[in-house]
Amino acid sequence: MKKFFTPVDLRSRAAMMSFLTGHFRYWTMNPWNQSSSYAYNLKVDHLGLSADLVDKLLDMLETDVFQAAMQSLREQFGEDHNHSWQVGMNGRSGGYLVLYQGYAKPSGYKSYCCLCGQRNYKSTEESGNVCGRCGKPTRIDYDTPPLQIGVYPGRGTDDGEDFEDWSMNRLRDRVRLVQELDRLADAMVATALDYARNYSVEDEEYLVPRTRKILVATA
Repeated sequence: MKKFFTPVDLRSRAAMMSFLTGHFRYWTMNPWNQSSSYAYNLKVDHLGLSADLVDKLLDMLETDVFQAAMQSLREQFGEDHNHSWQVGMNGRSGGYLVLYQGYAKPSGYKSYCCLCGQRNYKSTEESGNVCGRCGKPTRIDYDTPPLQIGVYPGRGTDDGEDFEDWSMNRLRDRVRLVQELDRLADAMVATALDYARNYSVEDEEYLVPRTRKILVATA
C-alpha cells in the first residue's frame, strides 16, 4: 500500500526546498488554466492494492456512506485551517486530492425554518416566525449564524516558486501545511481500507414516491 507522508528535516533549507519543489502537483481547475497546487493521485488503482481490494473500493465509491466519510475528513482539514486552506477532489474521475486556497465569510442569514430548511436574512424579531416558503410558524433564529465557505479554484499555490528568498520560518510553515495534506491522504486511504475490510457492498432496491394529478368525482 502506498504511503504519502514524508519526514522532512525542518532545520535544513535544502531539504525543505527539495520537498516542496519535488512534491506532486495537480491543476486547481483545468490544464488550460495553468494553475496548480500540491496534490496526490488517490485513484484506487494507483494505491498499490490487491485486485480484490481495488474492485471492492470501486464499488464502495458508489455508496453515500463511503463518500460521506471521505468528505468528512476533507471538511475537517478545512476547519483546522479556518477554511483559508481547503482540499477538494479534481480530475475527470475526481481522483486527485488537491490543496486549495479558500475563505469563510458571514453568510448574512439570521434565521431558518425548522420544517423545510428555508433560510432568511431577517431575524424572527424583525419579520416574525412564519416561513415564507412553507407558510408554517416554524422559523427560528440561528444561535450562531452560518458562514459562507468557498475556494478559489483558479488560484494556484506556489506555481513556479523556487523558494530561494523565503525565510526559514516561512518555509517551515509551508512544509508543515503540505505535510498535513500528506497525512490527510494517508488518513483517507486508511479509512477506505477500514471500510473495505469491515463492510461489503450489496444492491438495494427502493421505491421513490412520486406525485401525480388524478381526477376525483365530486359529490
